[in-house]
Amino acid sequence: MNLNIIKKQTLCLLAACGLVSLQAYAQLSATPSVVCNADGTVTFRYHNDHARQVLVDVQFAGRNPMQRDSLTGLWTATLGPAAPDMYPYCFIVDGVSVMDPENPQYFPNEGFKSSLLEIPGGGSLPHDICDVPHGRIEYVHYYSKAIGGTNNAVIYLPPSYQTDQQKRYPVFYLISGTTDTEEVYYKVGRVNYILDNLIASRQAKEMIVVMPYGNPTKLQPARAEGDGMPQTRFGGDPFSRDLIGDLMPFVEQNYRTQNNRDHRAIGGFSRGGNQALYNGLTHLDRFGYLCSYSSFTSTDIPDVYDHADETNRQIRLFWLGVGTDDFLYGNARDYMQFLDDKGIRSVKVLTTGRFGHTWMNAKYFLAQTLPLLFNKKAAEAAMRSAQPAPAATGSEPQFTPGVMARLFPRPIVSPDYGEQGVTFRFKAPEARQVLLQCEMQPDPIAMQRDSDGVWAVTLSDYLFDTYRYCFLVDGTPVADPCNMWLSPDRGFKYSVADNPASPFNFASQGDIRHGTVSYDLQRAEAWYVSPMPRGTMTIPRMIQLVPGEGDTMESWFKVGGADAIADRLLADGKTKPCVITTSTMEFMQGMPQMPGFEPKVLRADDYPTWTLRRRALIKLLLDLGREPAPSFQGMGGFGD
Repeated sequence: MNLNIIKKQTLCLLAACGLVSLQAYAQLSATPSVVCNADGTVTFRYHNDHARQVLVDVQFAGRNPMQRDSLTGLWTATLGPAAPDMYPYCFIVDGVSVMDPENPQYFPNEGFKSSLLEIPGGGSLPHDICDVPHGRIEYVHYYSKAIGGTNNAVIYLPPSYQTDQQKRYPVFYLISGTTDTEEVYYKVGRVNYILDNLIASRQAKEMIVVMPYGNPTKLQPARAEGDGMPQTRFGGDPFSRDLIGDLMPFVEQNYRTQNNRDHRAIGGFSRGGNQALYNGLTHLDRFGYLCSYSSFTSTDIPDVYDHADETNRQIRLFWLGVGTDDFLYGNARDYMQFLDDKGIRSVKVLTTGRFGHTWMNAKYFLAQTLPLLFNKKAAEAAMRSAQPAPAATGSEPQFTPGVMARLFPRPIVSPDYGEQGVTFRFKAPEARQVLLQCEMQPDPIAMQRDSDGVWAVTLSDYLFDTYRYCFLVDGTPVADPCNMWLSPDRGFKYSVADNPASPFNFASQGDIRHGTVSYDLQRAEAWYVSPMPRGTMTIPRMIQLVPGEGDTMESWFKVGGADAIADRLLADGKTKPCVITTSTMEFMQGMPQMPGFEPKVLRADDYPTWTLRRRALIKLLLDLGREPAPSFQGMGGFGD
């Protein structure tokens, strides 16, 4: 049975998920860590009694020292003024980068860990959260033959998708940059809010946006490309093979899409722009709209650049944007000139004053291109009015192997799972002491420093357990900068140790069907709908997972692995189809209850660690699999 029909039946009393600002979370402290002042300046506050020196590093102002108040213990700095927008920032504590422990918003990334500052625009910014109909965000997992395992994507569905069950939609494949995860175009790029606003004002077509993970080999236990180094090779690579051979078929089988060149677009930021252009240009039979944000791609693509008339005929929109202060500007400008020399039409947009290679630019480029997608007249008008590439000055920055090595040094692997156990590593040459603190140990564990300033410790136990951990660097808690998995807590964000070889980790699950997770930020609820047996009418069981103190609606899934556990047990025939939610499910009150169909409830605070919480969920799902089917008496008409 179609997954969308199941959702409609199961969630029939819910409105379509409205997405609003994460500012809806309650303040964690009587003294907020970030205050946007009326004069446009921003005041940062940070409490740390162990620190000798603290800096605040924010994208609009760089690194600046903070001053400590001896009475309150707060380190403070006021910077700016700054233009309304979203800016990554962190604190530098005695030389070590630390996220803001009081801020629930953070930048999803494989490596660096930053919090997000949002200076509101009062409705003037493309990504402002306005009183308009909002689309839905879904997190999906699918089996990828290209990487030999499970891959991830985030999918935006426009506001009418839930209400108009007959309509089919064009699709925009949107890829984020080097070291970014599939969440970044949602949580930082705000593509959903930008599109919500443009659709509401009739400036953009309704569309589905698919946000893949650009470095999928990093998800697998045996990494095929350089031990997790950012993927920089294009053409025949795992990402490209996954995109064309696995992700696109998955999307077209599970969502109501229009499947032809005029209704597919592809674009991306930085490395994602390179991936987008390469795959678009080598599959012009599939993509009619191509967008590059702060990027460029290969000038050696057969049958594209030397056949300008045919290439121009196939491309509806070829859009290139870059900042003149971007470190990739020289390469991007050269690519624009190359296209002009070959006679291939392209729109070229240059910006200044948006901090170069940043997500402020990426959001601006999105707002410029979304109105042109799947709009032949608007796209053709933009192409006709396109200007030639700017003249070279000889002083443009170029992206060389040396720049690549400086920006992306070979990463330290942590946690590192091996036959002897799991090893944690953290580079801090100037630190006097580094300890590992984790849920599974009552006391922190001392780590040892090597000659390169890398601290390490190996745990022989807990190899297949899942737990939160952090490093204590001279007394300061620090998330593991080498681990992309963060616990989405309300306060300090711990890293998550989760062995990719575990049967309840997506990486090891093989070719099975997966459910879908969606987040409703307005109600602070998460919903998981399991895959349903094909060709049958099945009413799924309801399970309520109550977050613990300090958890968010994401915690039961991103740390508790509720979706991965349910997927695995269902695939093994050990449980039954279910809907898992963190909702209080007040909407269930007054509904007829079937015997055996009452919601099952699991409270996180009844268990001291995530390992025990996960075991309790496994037991609940196994018990569910042994229960008899519920009676359908009195439920006539459900699912009709």
